[in-house]
Amino acid sequence: MSFPTPSAGLRLAAFVAVPVLALTVACGGSDDTAGAKSRDAIADAPSPKAAPSEAATTPSAKPAGKSAYYDAQVAFVRCMRAEGGYPEYPDPKLSGHLDWSKVNELGSQPGRNQGIKAGKNNVCVDELKASMAVEPKRDQQKSYESMLAHAQCMRDNGISRFTNPVMSGGNAIPGGDPNPGSPVLDPESPAYKQAREACASKLLDGLDGMQ
Repeated sequence: MSFPTPSAGLRLAAFVAVPVLALTVACGGSDDTAGAKSRDAIADAPSPKAAPSEAATTPSAKPAGKSAYYDAQVAFVRCMRAEGGYPEYPDPKLSGHLDWSKVNELGSQPGRNQGIKAGKNNVCVDELKASMAVEPKRDQQKSYESMLAHAQCMRDNGISRFTNPVMSGGNAIPGGDPNPGSPVLDPESPAYKQAREACASKLLDGLDGMQ
């Protein structure tokens, strides 16, 4: 709707270089079990920037029930494909939220994590901010409860230092690594990936990129 290590390190609050509450971004991470429609799901929303290749950046038909948030995410994705250096950047889900399992997979490739947040040299930051501005408001209590269940699940599955979310000023702030500035958890370790997969269903749609 960077880059620290994908998955738990993909704190949405760090997605852009402006102050943002951790839960106002639609954008990395545990896996999301909600399946995403792929290339045919993305709408033909106008892009503010010219794309070099119609085949690589022009989606097909609009899905039913699209929203302003979905359209804004489409514009962001098209920018990421055309100018951001990620021609295979995944379509948003019909909810408008990004599929963070796929985004994380791209960012985990050698040399590809740096621009995964908003494109190379932050070329797509305007599109990212626009999508953030129209993201539907969340029920913060439900978000907190979802992330709390996920954190407990991660610990139950061997990631003992995974921290709980907290409520601050009426907003749910994600948990995860106890020291994000100098991470002590390794999201790329087999144990972490196994726990993340086991606990993916605990997170509500759109929260998978936050914790």
